[in-house]
Amino acid sequence: MNHNHTTTDVVLIGAGVVSATLATLLNKLQPDWHITLYEQLDSAGQESSNEWNNAGTGHAALCELNYTPVQPDGTINISRAVEINEQFQISKQLWSYLVEQGDLKSPEEFIRPLPHISFVYGENHVEFLKKRFDALTNHPQFQGMEFSDDPEQIKEWIPLMMEGRSSEEPIAATKVDHGTDVNFGELTRQMLNHLENQKNVEIRYNHSVNDVKQRKDGAWEVKVQNLEKGTLEEHSASFAFIGAGGNALPLLQKTGIPESKHIGGFPISGQFLVCDNPEVVQQHHSKVYGKEPAGTPPMTVPHLDRRHIDGRTTLLYGPFAGFTPKFLKTGSPMDLLGSVKPTNVLTMLAAGAKNTSLLKYLAQQLTMSKEDRMKELRHFVPNASSEDWDLHVAGQRVQLIEDTDDGGRGALQFGTKLIHAEDCSMAALLGESPGASVSVSIMLEVLHKCFPEYVKAWEPKLKEIIPSYGESLENHPELLDRVHVSTSRTLGFMEPAR
Repeated sequence: MNHNHTTTDVVLIGAGVVSATLATLLNKLQPDWHITLYEQLDSAGQESSNEWNNAGTGHAALCELNYTPVQPDGTINISRAVEINEQFQISKQLWSYLVEQGDLKSPEEFIRPLPHISFVYGENHVEFLKKRFDALTNHPQFQGMEFSDDPEQIKEWIPLMMEGRSSEEPIAATKVDHGTDVNFGELTRQMLNHLENQKNVEIRYNHSVNDVKQRKDGAWEVKVQNLEKGTLEEHSASFAFIGAGGNALPLLQKTGIPESKHIGGFPISGQFLVCDNPEVVQQHHSKVYGKEPAGTPPMTVPHLDRRHIDGRTTLLYGPFAGFTPKFLKTGSPMDLLGSVKPTNVLTMLAAGAKNTSLLKYLAQQLTMSKEDRMKELRHFVPNASSEDWDLHVAGQRVQLIEDTDDGGRGALQFGTKLIHAEDCSMAALLGESPGASVSVSIMLEVLHKCFPEYVKAWEPKLKEIIPSYGESLENHPELLDRVHVSTSRTLGFMEPAR
């Protein structure tokens, strides 16, 4: 094999929305830095970011009930919902700025307004939703939310879901008109297409990173397989970021940094029922999230989503869980076994012992027939016909497993986690939802933790890119209003008067 060696300032691994966001920010803040991105597939956004591999929800905690848990005293904790909502507002500000700069074209191709609705049935769940509504509705970030337990009103909101519903069980719903449907695959492609035309940015597809090691001088040595030429290349960089979706864990383990110890991952694949029948699709104009079944993890929250993909509108219902030991859809069956190391084997074993209910849930999901899945769908769409719905395999997620600070071993974590080296020369993002929606906030965290000596000088530009940078939207309602109006106008949709 031939060996080529190059030097760059920043190496990014993985061509998903997270790496695209960090590359975009760094290119705006430090245009004299040379950035090189490696992706083992032949184009951008093909794994977790791809529009067919996720539900496309612009996660703003408007309808996702698991972000507002019930406290032991019966009250609703809205702090996580407030945090996620603000983080999504930050994402919209970056996207809006890039549209204004001409870096992103045709925003309607990657973001569209779509109401976000929560729907529940059963007396206890109705009571929970009313409490949630009361806790959120007076908060400035959730103004405009409506609540109803009137079947006729709810039928106006979600006619497809109410048609044929004969149960006397109480129902309730909340509705927020300024929710969004986001095509993260298209967003990723547009960001990287722009970056590819910049002189200081190189994007190399069909390049698989085999190893990541730190040299004695602090730089990172990256060994890369050129899949087209069959050559092995070596590249060094002052800073390395691993944003490779499920494959981030194995690459992080290769770095050998102490922060990579006692961490594991468990892969779960998603499946959705998809409907393309125009007569059915035209009856549903929102994203509707329900309550996860008792005793199941947050990833099981059922939702029915209107999607606009490849120029056509479809409906998607799920998620249903599947299992493969691969960490990526295009990964290897040896991924899970290969990720078990002497430094995390006890962590992994403890996680297995603690999560027997999850394993039981997965086993049940794997044995479901299509008709079993249709029965689940009919809790949402009573008149759903099997011939209108087909099963689609979505993206591969790797749930983070780690030992906690309080001494707990093998805790299964939901969400995303940023890990960085002590010397701030490298970082990696592990975990899953709502990562894509809040990717801008996570990458701002990378800037603060890994480039502290530059942040002060970058502040004026960051304020230009993200007008709310450094300020809390929760504590500045006027700023929140300005952000709502300006991003809505630039991204091509106006939100209701506030």
